[in-house]
Amino acid sequence: MTTIMIKNHNIAAVFKKQIKDNLKNKIVFIQFILYPLFAFVFTEAVAKGQQDILNTFFVTIFGTIYAGMVPMINMASIISEEKEADTMKMLMMANVKPYQYLIAIGSSVMIFFSLGAFAFGVIGGYNGIVLLRFIIAMLCGGLSSLLLGSAIGMLSKNQMSATAIGLPIAMIISFLPMIATFNAKIESVSRFLYTQQISYILIDPNTVSISLENTLIIGSNLLFFLCVFVIAYRKNSKTN
Repeated sequence: MTTIMIKNHNIAAVFKKQIKDNLKNKIVFIQFILYPLFAFVFTEAVAKGQQDILNTFFVTIFGTIYAGMVPMINMASIISEEKEADTMKMLMMANVKPYQYLIAIGSSVMIFFSLGAFAFGVIGGYNGIVLLRFIIAMLCGGLSSLLLGSAIGMLSKNQMSATAIGLPIAMIISFLPMIATFNAKIESVSRFLYTQQISYILIDPNTVSISLENTLIIGSNLLFFLCVFVIAYRKNSKTN
């Protein structure tokens, strides 16, 4: 029981610290608001005025970009910044485990991400069980990006290198599904990315049917990113 209380205390302490840091950082809010705002503007100004464009077209595009880019960039930035400021070293010395750190920091990012995911669903005109399906699909994409960003942050020496590495990766995996919509050859490659699978699900959450391919690709992406993060975290703990 005492061990469980100590573990929960570690998670709660890191979570509270990160929430406070996020609330102080205005750039964080801009990132989580920007893509839902784009989706709203393009849906109202373009999609609803064109009969050959679905009202959910831009929700799918910007929702996929949002899920693929924002959690990744935020996690990579947060972790690399803490490494640079030696906060990471203090947490490791306090015996904070990899999963405790990931749950605490990741939860603080996913709270903001979830609000954006809900906004996308509302913009798309979804409600009830369909809205729930949409949000769950978004959360799966966001969680995958979060783990990838965590791995990038742990492998980077500082915040500048994390941005240099993370931003190109984020842009590639976020924009490939959009490009794949118009290019079958690119789709044959991008289908192995979790963002492409999330895009397939977001296209029509009314009749969404999670296939074996969806599950295997998203699951394997999640597992791979998680393994890289754990290995990098333990490597840093030994180095420090």
